[in-house]
Amino acid sequence: MAITRWDPFRDVLALQNRMNSLFQDFNRGDNDAITTAAFVPPVDIYEDEHKIVLKLEVPGLKESDLDIQLENNVLTIKGERKFEKEEKEENFHRIERRYGSFFRSFTIPNTVNPESVKAGYDAGVLRVELEKRAEAKPKQIKVEIGKGQIEAGKKEVKPAA
Repeated sequence: MAITRWDPFRDVLALQNRMNSLFQDFNRGDNDAITTAAFVPPVDIYEDEHKIVLKLEVPGLKESDLDIQLENNVLTIKGERKFEKEEKEENFHRIERRYGSFFRSFTIPNTVNPESVKAGYDAGVLRVELEKRAEAKPKQIKVEIGKGQIEAGKKEVKPAA
């Protein structure tokens, strides 16, 4: 029986060689799938006591390229950024911006009034405002200190013993 020295890094090196060959095969292949992949615009969502606001970064789009729908408490925003072929693709050194269509959908709470949705587009940012229903908005109740009775119902509040 022959004695073989154990090399703890042998398996790691074999894995690294396999990964390198995988990426080399990938780089030799068709890169169109990478450069023409659909993009997902980043979104910020925030809420205050009166509304929910979504801001999507979609620079370079026209108003006609956007489609916004609210149905069954799902807000759907679709759009497409088209590659304008002013120059031949062969003349480009690098294409990093994403082109193609995108689709984003968001579940909206029941507290939103579907009749009062507003959208605006300025400086490459799409802003969608969803107004809350009146009953969903917080109400401030004034608490009077030192009175044992509530005026509306004339009920007496007794401290717990």
